[in-house]
Amino acid sequence: MNWHLHFLGVGAAHAVELGSSAVVLERDGEPVLLVDCGPDTLDRYQAAYGSLPRAIFITHTHMDHVGGMERLFTRLWFDERLRGRTRVFAHAGLLPWLQVRVADYPGALAEGGVNFWEAFQLVPCTRGFWLDGLWFDVFATRHHVPGTSFGLALDGSFAYTGDTRPIPEVLGALAGESMLIAHDCGLVGNPSHTGVDDIEREYPETLRRQMMLYHYGSAADGAALAARGYRIATSGERIALASPAVPRAGAG
Repeated sequence: MNWHLHFLGVGAAHAVELGSSAVVLERDGEPVLLVDCGPDTLDRYQAAYGSLPRAIFITHTHMDHVGGMERLFTRLWFDERLRGRTRVFAHAGLLPWLQVRVADYPGALAEGGVNFWEAFQLVPCTRGFWLDGLWFDVFATRHHVPGTSFGLALDGSFAYTGDTRPIPEVLGALAGESMLIAHDCGLVGNPSHTGVDDIEREYPETLRRQMMLYHYGSAADGAALAARGYRIATSGERIALASPAVPRAGAG
């Protein structure tokens, strides 16, 4: 069985030419889970797979990560074969923010009579969630207000930080030696995002060797990060992953 992480987009919010940061976990070339759904994510997803996502994990509710949810609602609601079948996994602490950002505007449809989440299957989680026999760990990240952003890890295979400042203590506990770490990193950090100087200051070499950086500000910034010896994700790139570990006893 072959596993890949497909980077649909790798850009920071202003780097529209790089695509909104989002990835798809693939098993034998088929999509298992989409992580985040920015303004252009659905177009990129459909171009790759010819279908709509059946499972999504939301890391946080900035619009470059959830701006495609309204469009996805419309596509699902008006197709009775798909209505209510796409699972949306989100940390329970994120639900109030997600509700306000994408679901609370009066009248999901002009005709009325429809609640936004009826088009989906909303699955709140805290420690993690099950999907297709796999246990995904959910962990808090450092992005603006505590409790408003979360990353995702599949034991033995990968960890995806979403937007974050450095979290070496978290990734040190989660990321085994064979795991890919997809990490938010720009050429210059700020109070909400990691910069390459933060990576070099905060993380031990063992974790840095496992990293693939994304969410950078331009193609030139990506080239500069690569020139410093880092692996850089590019839009449309598929990265081979180690096979996930068998879910540990007590998971879930």
